[in-house]
Amino acid sequence: MSGVRVRTRELAELGVTLPGFVNRGKVIASLPSLGLLTVAALTPPDIDVAYREIGETRPDDPLERFDLVGISSFTAQIDEAYALADRYRAAGVPVVLGGLHVSLMPDEAAQHADSIVLNGAEGAWPRLVEDFRRGRLKPRYEGLRSGVFQAPNHAFPRFDLLRGRPYNRLTVQTSRGCPMDCEFCAASIRITSGFQQKPVERVVAEIKAAMAVTDHPFLELADDNTFVNKRWGKEFLRAITPLGVSWFTETDISVADDDELLRLLAESGCRQILVGLESPTEDGLARLDPHDWKRRHCARYLEAIARIQSHGVTVNGCFILGLDSQTPEVFPRVRDFVRESGLLEVQITVMTPFPGTPLYRRLAAEGRLLQPRYWDRCTLFDVNFRPKHMTVSELESGMRWLFGEIYNDAECARRQRHYMELVKARMPRDGAD
Repeated sequence: MSGVRVRTRELAELGVTLPGFVNRGKVIASLPSLGLLTVAALTPPDIDVAYREIGETRPDDPLERFDLVGISSFTAQIDEAYALADRYRAAGVPVVLGGLHVSLMPDEAAQHADSIVLNGAEGAWPRLVEDFRRGRLKPRYEGLRSGVFQAPNHAFPRFDLLRGRPYNRLTVQTSRGCPMDCEFCAASIRITSGFQQKPVERVVAEIKAAMAVTDHPFLELADDNTFVNKRWGKEFLRAITPLGVSWFTETDISVADDDELLRLLAESGCRQILVGLESPTEDGLARLDPHDWKRRHCARYLEAIARIQSHGVTVNGCFILGLDSQTPEVFPRVRDFVRESGLLEVQITVMTPFPGTPLYRRLAAEGRLLQPRYWDRCTLFDVNFRPKHMTVSELESGMRWLFGEIYNDAECARRQRHYMELVKARMPRDGAD
C-alpha cells in the first residue's frame, strides 16, 4: 500500500490547481514496495509468490485465495491494511503484518494479524515461513537491526515481479538509517541500530536488475541519506556512470562541500537530490537533531544550493512548517528563501508526529496532540498537533497561503527559467577549448 491523500479539505481542493504540488504527489504514489520485493526474495523458491497493490482492488472485490498473506503499509493507510487483513482472517487465511508502522505500534497491529514482523524482514521472514509450514506460526518475529546487508541475511529484491507494471520510478536501496537522528524522522532509522551501507557491487547488480524490467528506467534510491560516506559515494557514482541510468535520491547538504562528488553526481545521471533544509533560519533548526548539525550548516544553505545546481543536478528543498521555534513569520520567510535560492523544486510539509517516534512521545507527554489516534492524517500535510508559537488555524492557513505562493504556474515557470539559465551558463561556447 502506498500513496498520499490530504485529508484537510481546503488543502485537497487547493492542490487541484497547483501543478507543482500535484506532480510531486503523483511521483510519490507511483513507487513500488521495495520492502515486499525483499520479502518475496526471502521466500523459499519452491513457494509461489504474488505481488499486489491495494489500488488494484476495490473493498468489495472477491478475495484472491492464498495460503498466507503478508501486508505492509505506511501509517496514513494502515487502517486500510487492517481492514484487508481482517477480511482475509475472517475468510480463514492467516495474515502477517509488517512495515514501519507495525514496528512502531506492534500491540495495535497484533490485533489484526496472526503474526507480525518487527524491523526489517531479514532474519525474520525465512523463520516465519518455516514455522508456518510446520503449523507453528508465532505471534511475533523480530528482524535484524544490524547486518542486514551482509551474507547470508541480504536478499536480492524480486524486481521481476514488477515487469509490465506502470511505475514511473523503480526503487533500489543503498543504505538504511541516518546519523542525523532527527526527532521527527519516521524512516528506516527507527528499525536499525545505526547507519548501514550496502556494498557497491551489490547495489550495481540490483540497479541492473531493476533496469531490466522497464523500458524507460528512472531510479529512486530508497535511502534516508545516501552520501553520508563520501568515499563510498564516489566509488558508487563511478560504478553506475556506465549504466546510463537517470536517478534521484535523498541526502544532506554536505554534498556541496566536495566538488569531485558533485561532478560525479552529474556524470552518473543524477537528475535531482532531495535535501531536508527544514527551515530557512538558524533559530528554526535548533534541537532538531542531537548535535544541532542542521542549525550549524544553515548559514551555508544558499551557497550550497547554488554549487549543487551549477553542476547540473537540481535540488528539491524540503521545509517543515510548525516547528517549535516557528511563528507565523515563517511563511513569508520560506517564500523569500525559495525565491532567493533558485531552488528548482520545493517540498513543503507540516511537522508530523508519526506514532512511535521521539516527536510523538514528546508531544503526547506535553498534551499537544489534537487526538490520540490520527493515523489517516499522517500525510505530511494535515495538522495533528498544537504548535508552540501559533494556533492550529494559523498553521493551516499559513500553509495554504505558502502553497499558493510557491506552487502556482508563474512561480514554477520562474524557477524553471532560472535553472535553464544555469544550464546554459555551463554549456561550452563555440570555439571554446
